[in-house]
Amino acid sequence: MRSLWVERCKDTKEKREVVGALSTFGETFVDLHHYLPPPSASPSSATYNFETFVDLHHYLAPPSASPSSATYNFELRRHFSLTPATPTTSLLIQRSMDVGHCYLDGNADVVEFCPHDSFHHVLAASTYTLQEGDHPTRSGSISLFNVDLGKVDLLYRLKTAGIFDMKWNPVGDNATTTTTRPLLAQADADGFLKIHHLQSSINGNDLKEVSSEKLSSCMCLCLDWNPSATSISVGHSDGSISLTTFQETKTITLQQWKAHDYEVWATTFDPDQPNLVYTGSDDCKFKGWDLRNSPSSTTFQNSKSHQMGVCCISKSPHNPYTLFTGSYDEQLRIWDVRSITRPVMEASVGLGGGVWRIKNHSVVPGLILAACMHNGFAIVKVNGSQEVKVVETYNKHESLAYGADWYRGSIDKKGKTVIATCSFYDKLLRVWVPETDII
Repeated sequence: MRSLWVERCKDTKEKREVVGALSTFGETFVDLHHYLPPPSASPSSATYNFETFVDLHHYLAPPSASPSSATYNFELRRHFSLTPATPTTSLLIQRSMDVGHCYLDGNADVVEFCPHDSFHHVLAASTYTLQEGDHPTRSGSISLFNVDLGKVDLLYRLKTAGIFDMKWNPVGDNATTTTTRPLLAQADADGFLKIHHLQSSINGNDLKEVSSEKLSSCMCLCLDWNPSATSISVGHSDGSISLTTFQETKTITLQQWKAHDYEVWATTFDPDQPNLVYTGSDDCKFKGWDLRNSPSSTTFQNSKSHQMGVCCISKSPHNPYTLFTGSYDEQLRIWDVRSITRPVMEASVGLGGGVWRIKNHSVVPGLILAACMHNGFAIVKVNGSQEVKVVETYNKHESLAYGADWYRGSIDKKGKTVIATCSFYDKLLRVWVPETDII
């Protein structure tokens, strides 16, 4: 089985990714039940449940046809995906830590709590679904939820192109129009950067599109706002980066350059040095860019630390010299970036799955929420530069863990807060309270 899959990969990079995945899953492919067709005689719905049967792969028939090398392409490299199993009735075991859950209208990949006052209860969730065929399309949506009083209520839903990333504009110290009104930016599969204004309505809240700019014929995979919410950096599937400026209702592309050899999955402004942008890619490289030069020039390039593609980058909001990266190689890495020409990796921790997304807690220093693809979600505590430990895991999703975010409102007197997470093929959104006191 192992050699068959490796032979179907056409280049060294794909072989490295697949071998890494096989090392994670083991020769028995424990987690492949997410991708295999259901058995001809399924067990009863009472037992056909991942939370009850970890070894569900024993009940599944092997795939009728392995993917050909011609189809082992961008979509498969991203998800290691075959055809997802047909959804079945599952037992949703409610525990005290769960606030609520629901199923989205497509494959769920991003969740974002609004950081703006008066809108902390608003949770945005996006989807990306590939419609295969002679003329494949990538469709998506943005859903707004009210997360309040122990329930999750749908407020609004907008049909879009398939969305890879979205982010609310930051709340700035210096009040401007772009930092005081809540804006949601989306990076989509049609190559557009779109910005929506969150506004109050009769039904609660909805979104009004205020800007739409086609940046590339390639897909937009990731984005980030600068601290003043006047610029947005966007990463593309062809390895390029776009730098745009945003004013009121207009987005203008300032520059675009080839930054990486493969897909750019991460781009992040440094809030302490706004002219510096960090990027990460499927080419396993972690780079820094000085935006004062045109075209932007690298301040550093690290190609040795990450053994597989770089999925996410997040600067600590509490320490100007600390930055975190996540990778397909399952490592969360902590960096000292006081030297912008030579960042130093101080520590790392294995999370048991590709680290697709990391979110720093806005109030508690060193507290990180991570989406770990095939291994659920993890809360990690970083004390200083060397002490790193996983303090809690959450494994109540049944598919790839992609989206995760902290509630932006106040923490209660017991040190509790709320987390939202989503998973891809099962289209599941969950809102829950960690068992661990975070203060």
